Amino acid sequence: MAICRQLLRHLIYGLFVCSFLILSYFYATDISLVLRAQTMHQRQEARMQLINKTCSSYNLTVLEEMSPGKLSNFIVDDAHGLIYCYIPKVGCSNLKKMMVTLKNGPPYRDPGLTNAQVHDSPKISYLKNFPRHEIKAKLKHYTKFLFVRDPFVRLVSAYRNKFVELNEPFYSKHGRPILHFYGNHPYPPMSQTLALASGISVSFDNFIQYLLDPRMASVSPDEHWNQMNNLCHPCHMQYDFIGHQETMDDDVQDLLEILMLKDEIQVYQAFPKMTTSDSMAAWFKVLPLNVIRELYQRYEIDYKLFGYREPSELWNGTNISKTT
Repeated sequence: MAICRQLLRHLIYGLFVCSFLILSYFYATDISLVLRAQTMHQRQEARMQLINKTCSSYNLTVLEEMSPGKLSNFIVDDAHGLIYCYIPKVGCSNLKKMMVTLKNGPPYRDPGLTNAQVHDSPKISYLKNFPRHEIKAKLKHYTKFLFVRDPFVRLVSAYRNKFVELNEPFYSKHGRPILHFYGNHPYPPMSQTLALASGISVSFDNFIQYLLDPRMASVSPDEHWNQMNNLCHPCHMQYDFIGHQETMDDDVQDLLEILMLKDEIQVYQAFPKMTTSDSMAAWFKVLPLNVIRELYQRYEIDYKLFGYREPSELWNGTNISKTT
């Protein structure tokens, strides 16, 4: 009998310890989730307050209505009441895949689209194509989000993708004129393939000359290097979520948490970032300091709106020996 009582005491003690550990685990998990939610909320509040403050300083206010012509980059998912303003070179291929996955509905599976295919997917609905009254209603009631990136890092990424890598359409539309006007090639090869075979390519400094040429002021910039502000108009509408390329994985998780889809949809991982803020000096050392300053002025509002540090070391000579 004594042995039985001793075994019973050990059993009760063991059950107590197990219960305590289980409760402690769930308590710690709950606390962790609460802290994560608080951190996410604080981060989003800070990003939105910065946008509001910057818009006020530029005397830009929320508009009652946006014209369809300014909504080319807005993608709609009616089933989830979601609007995504995509910005090229800010993980938009993966985020578009996520939108297609949502559009397909549960179970949320990988649509199996390449980056090239997703941009032309018939599953993507653009806000500009809806009647005006529907546009207004969707902008008012749907959850709106965008992802942004350090402006100069994005610019270099666009240059690498469109002019260093093989891209015949961009060579035809932009590359040949750049080589003709800024690259000392009066008669550039008709194709990028021929140009590369001849050792001819669009240099970064020629690309920047093209962007800053006053003669281009009346031409709408390509969306891959147009200002993020011009594409998504954060001063003219209130976004519900603002993600950053630099914290893409965490921000996508937070967005899915808000949408209550975190455990239901596959998160597409961003590709390894070939261009980072740390590599900027290597790219910009070929540019005169006054050109870098002028380029910053072009993208200054993006820096201020989204809280990116002014890269003053690029034009004050700290890491660059080239003078004006």
